[in-house]
Amino acid sequence: MARSISPAVVADGLAAAYGDQLIWRNATFTVNTGEFVAVLGPNGSGKSTLLRLVLGLLPPAAGSIEVLGTRPHRGNAQVGYVPQRRNIDRDLPVRGRDFVHLGIDGDRWGVALGNTANDHERVDQAIRSVEAQAYADRPIGRLSGGEQQRLLLAQALAGRPQMLLLDEPLASLDLRNQIVIAELVAKLARANGLTVLLIAHDINPLLPIVDRVLYVAHGGVAIGKPAEVITTEQLSRLYDAPVEVLHDSHGHMFVVGLEAESAHHDA
Repeated sequence: MARSISPAVVADGLAAAYGDQLIWRNATFTVNTGEFVAVLGPNGSGKSTLLRLVLGLLPPAAGSIEVLGTRPHRGNAQVGYVPQRRNIDRDLPVRGRDFVHLGIDGDRWGVALGNTANDHERVDQAIRSVEAQAYADRPIGRLSGGEQQRLLLAQALAGRPQMLLLDEPLASLDLRNQIVIAELVAKLARANGLTVLLIAHDINPLLPIVDRVLYVAHGGVAIGKPAEVITTEQLSRLYDAPVEVLHDSHGHMFVVGLEAESAHHDA
């Protein structure tokens, strides 16, 4: 599939609101094609709202936004979406493979239409890309959180998108799986030329990977390189709480103090 060389997202004076409740405003930023951008901000600041605008699920309250060169619209196959992971019923009889298949024909569940051989190959390819072959035929409710997250990624990739929107994909995972999933997303993005917007509460697993950080707080949106955004002063102001950014002898950066931030619901 040919990839666009124009910016993936262009926002100009963008504002978001639910009814009369303004969430944030005056957001002007560009996400370049192929960039990996982490989206940070306190609970309720409007991070998930930003993804809803990109998905075309919420109209701008003011300003404009273009996604992959056009106005956002529902059902855009060029945009893959992984929502916040909910607890999946352990007794759900759906195989992981069938769950991934929903990324291609979720609107016609259980109906065999179109080029099914091609669809099966796309599902197989997506499962291979996230290295989930060993458990793809098991019921998804019986899998671990990390295994389910890989299949959620595979489902988004099965549609062969140009962009991935990931809402808290690292939440509820242990540190090892957070690092594994973050590195997997980066590997997939590089291999497929994908633009990635990933909402996170803990930036540490993402620091070696992201190109820029977009933060949503205090009714506004700003973007910058990690070294510009990830500072003690900036994050403490962003979260309105004591946050410390440390550097080890190798120059690696670590953020301390966000543990109290709940990784659950967001606006």
